[in-house]
Amino acid sequence: MYTVGILTISDKGSAGAREDESGRLLHTLVETLPGKVMVYKMIPDEVEAIREELVSFSDGWKSDLVLTTGGTGISLRDVTPEATQSVIDYLIPGLGEIMRMEGYKKNPRAVISRAIGGVRGRTLIVNFPGSPRAVRENFEILLPVLPHAIDKMKGSVEDCG
Repeated sequence: MYTVGILTISDKGSAGAREDESGRLLHTLVETLPGKVMVYKMIPDEVEAIREELVSFSDGWKSDLVLTTGGTGISLRDVTPEATQSVIDYLIPGLGEIMRMEGYKKNPRAVISRAIGGVRGRTLIVNFPGSPRAVRENFEILLPVLPHAIDKMKGSVEDCG
């Protein structure tokens, strides 16, 4: 059972003007890992706030996996990838690449997502777009690799082949 943190990044959601459908959906999808959500928060699109929560979820809560939703597009307030990049130890480019590549097959606009994935300490952090549809599709794309990635990051010596 993996421990998971979910961070929804939304100006409207954090102001109470929108329900967090994507965060709620991630709660449900995490069970298929299998995982258990240990911490959940919703915050506005602010780099420092995102950074603080990612560090807290990773270093404080010791989450195996942190999933963010929102702030991965190209509007001026979309700063999740920059905040994530600033706290991870290393990037795993294939996570964002496969989400964009496979997402394009269903929605050509998926290529403008800037979602990334990387590792901080012993925590895998993955950005998801903010729409429930994109969250579901991208989670399904990554589900075959997430458990293996988490296990490898935590020290598994099992072969990758």
